[in-house]
Amino acid sequence: MLESPPEPVLAGPTEREWSAAVAAVLAQPRDAALLLICHVNPDGDALGSMLGFGQGLCRLGFTRVVCTFPGPPEVPEPFAALPGLELLVPEAQAPAEPALVLCFDAASESRLGGLRDRLDRSPSIVLDHHASNTRFGGVHLVDPTAAATSVVAEHLLARLGVPLDRDIAECLYVALATDTGSFKFDMTTPAVHELAARLLATGLAPAEIARRVFDTRPFGAVRLYGEALGRAQLDPTAAGGLGLVWTYATQADLARHGQRPYVLEGLIDAIRPAAEADVSCVIKQTGPAEWAVSLRSKGGVDVSRVAVALGGGGHRLAAGFTGRGTADEVAAAVRAQLATP
Repeated sequence: MLESPPEPVLAGPTEREWSAAVAAVLAQPRDAALLLICHVNPDGDALGSMLGFGQGLCRLGFTRVVCTFPGPPEVPEPFAALPGLELLVPEAQAPAEPALVLCFDAASESRLGGLRDRLDRSPSIVLDHHASNTRFGGVHLVDPTAAATSVVAEHLLARLGVPLDRDIAECLYVALATDTGSFKFDMTTPAVHELAARLLATGLAPAEIARRVFDTRPFGAVRLYGEALGRAQLDPTAAGGLGLVWTYATQADLARHGQRPYVLEGLIDAIRPAAEADVSCVIKQTGPAEWAVSLRSKGGVDVSRVAVALGGGGHRLAAGFTGRGTADEVAAAVRAQLATP
């Protein structure tokens, strides 16, 4: 059983790393090509941190700021109204040899797909908050104590002298709200609420943002959720008796209901309330015999250990990996790792 060990003392960026990041940005000519990258299948924190920071660079006078992510250039509908989307281009249009690369919310190079080669060609700054970060790239602004990568991004913007305006704040607020589960996860500290207050003070409408990001879903997605919940399985003996609840969704499910893959991101929140299970798992098909797997824990299990053992990463209470085989085989692999001391 993977019970949670005592929490390690996690250190954030050093003063030298912060200073190196500031110097790397300010050393660039204002017409230099600056490339901002976030991870494949971007979530609210990845997109919000990247777009918020990109707009901050524009406020500093940089004229060639480009944002991108690997894979199809499709922004999930909940984030389609984020300010700064005009900076976003398909990965094929990203500069081949930018003057500086800034990477957001990716714990490893593998999450950057075909864009990872830019890190070999250009100086880079990595902004992240995953404890499993592999310390790839150049300057590391990795803070495992931060609730979201947007916390790191806001700190760097402040050090660069960029004041918060409403557009930057909306991106950072969406990033912060999504990665804290609407401010209800364990990482929601007083400092998180203080940052949220400063972001809201720019004139944001939190109720409207919440409706758009959390409370709006196509009816086809509602029907799809019904099917996925109907096939959910409970194993109360998993993880040494702490329990596992899991379900899956296929590409055929998405096609049948006319939905895009992003609608499945909230599916894990529909199964995790199961009282008999500490661990919840959603297995989402991304290709033939390939699955994106999301794991959550209520506190009794360190799911990042499971994810890392299976080739992924994440946090103690939220992690993921890419699985291969059938959905049942992927679930069996998760169950086996949960049984490992």
